[in-house]
Amino acid sequence: MGEDVRLRAVVALAQAMASAHTPRETWRAAALGARDALGGSFAALSMWERDLGRLKVLVNAGARTADEEEFPDSETYPVHQFSEITEFLHERWAGGGEPDAWVETAAGPQGTGVPAHAAPRGRVAALRRRGRGCCVVAPIVMHGRAWGELYVARPAGEPVFDRHDADFATVLAAVVAAGIAQTERLEEVRRLAFTDPLTGLANRRAVDMRLDEAVERFLADGTVVSLVVCDLNGLKRVNDTLGHAVGDRLLERFGSVLSYCGAMLPGALAARLGGDEFCLVAEGPAADEVVAAAHELCVRAGDLELGEGVACGVASTGDPIGPVRSASRLFRLADAAQYRAKAARAPGPVVAGRDGTVLALADHPPLAARDRRSFRDAPAGPLPAGIAGAPPPERAVPEPPGA
Repeated sequence: MGEDVRLRAVVALAQAMASAHTPRETWRAAALGARDALGGSFAALSMWERDLGRLKVLVNAGARTADEEEFPDSETYPVHQFSEITEFLHERWAGGGEPDAWVETAAGPQGTGVPAHAAPRGRVAALRRRGRGCCVVAPIVMHGRAWGELYVARPAGEPVFDRHDADFATVLAAVVAAGIAQTERLEEVRRLAFTDPLTGLANRRAVDMRLDEAVERFLADGTVVSLVVCDLNGLKRVNDTLGHAVGDRLLERFGSVLSYCGAMLPGALAARLGGDEFCLVAEGPAADEVVAAAHELCVRAGDLELGEGVACGVASTGDPIGPVRSASRLFRLADAAQYRAKAARAPGPVVAGRDGTVLALADHPPLAARDRRSFRDAPAGPLPAGIAGAPPPERAVPEPPGA
């Protein structure tokens, strides 16, 4: 293969990876680009999971056999069966060498860079089992450490990869490493954009997106959508008396409790909205299941050291709460229920549609709540008479004589 052809192959590989939008698209672009560049029929990308001591296959691309999925969930191999990644290559790097690729064939080691004691038998057996004649394996290195492997194979009967192919595979692996590093950085940015840095829960942006999508599905097919909004009681006292570091620990501990209770509702999103405000977004579970999880949350929050429990409100489209045409309406209802719980010092959750005052509270927030949030932009207006939290009627004050 001429130098110009290989240069174009490198550029095509880099461009394909740069055009990918998700990790899976990046992995597939890397494998297919390397396969085409090396004239192979099949390529795979594997990652070294150091903590689990295994190579995990991320993608199989090209001419796959019946037992090879494109994006396998559980195709892994113990690294002791592929000792070159942990022993041979590591020793060469430590000695100042470069992490070169090597070639293997179904007939066994061919003197292409791997010492006999390091030649992995598992890979040779896999070549034979899948009807492939040879492969070239290139280590992917990021931040000076082995990240994984790039593997390209040819079928039996095709020309065997040579030393020049192995050298070119080393170059391709470096391009792949750069592309994967860029994808990982972008994924980290995306993750941080939707994650609360203190608790590790989702943040308000993530809640807004999830709830908007959930309400759209509710309007389309009636899928039950529920929202639990809660305020952690006593945080200001802890911050004022023991310091913000202790207050942060209380927030973190409550975040763990919220995550635990959210796990009772399959697919629920646990989030910190900001300050002492948290929420759960559930899509699918019945209203009674969500209320049960909210009860558990209140019990566990009450057991937290230093805290003073939690004020918890629930709003679910599975309850009689009237028309819900937007996420903001559900938020107002859950907010109003939470406000009611806080005002009444309720030990458990207050549920919109099951407490007769919540719907009116959502539409007519009390003056005391308007400076705080106004129940997520609810229309301002006085509370109907008789609802807890409504200001007393103003009395006419007689003017002094002679005024």
